[in-house]
Amino acid sequence: MNQNDFINIINPFKDKVFRLAKRLLVSTEEAQDATQEVMVKLWTKNENLNSLSSVEAMAMTMTKNYCLDQLKSKRASNMSLVHSNYTDTEASLQQKIEDKDSWNWVEKIINELPEQQKMIIQMRDIEQYEFEDIAKMMNMNETAIRVALSRGRKTIRENLTKKHSYGIN
Repeated sequence: MNQNDFINIINPFKDKVFRLAKRLLVSTEEAQDATQEVMVKLWTKNENLNSLSSVEAMAMTMTKNYCLDQLKSKRASNMSLVHSNYTDTEASLQQKIEDKDSWNWVEKIINELPEQQKMIIQMRDIEQYEFEDIAKMMNMNETAIRVALSRGRKTIRENLTKKHSYGIN
């Protein structure tokens, strides 16, 4: 496989690899390093890429494993929310401030979730992966993925509800 073919294969999901790395490692520089490391590993396997059913799933699994190894060797994770482009462009300034405040709270709550729930929320709610793909990447069954996702969402919902109803009884 030549370089152009390789680039055409990895380009559609390279940003997803970066966002997962950023979610897990927090630092943009570390996420860029992780992305580059995964791309180099894929390049060294490029002879076999045509035979793989899902290069993207393999890349995401490699990213997850690389980032977890980095976290184990360095420090505990601290996470930043990657996507904040959810607001309506016609929203009022007050609404934009409230939305940003809510996203900041969601980010803080996600930060406190167990590592597994963080990754599943990132892959399902932000990257929009199917349960089957997440199960393969996480080496778990789909039921366990759904349970972890449900628990993570419930924790976020409960903590946001507490935050929004604070002082109102």
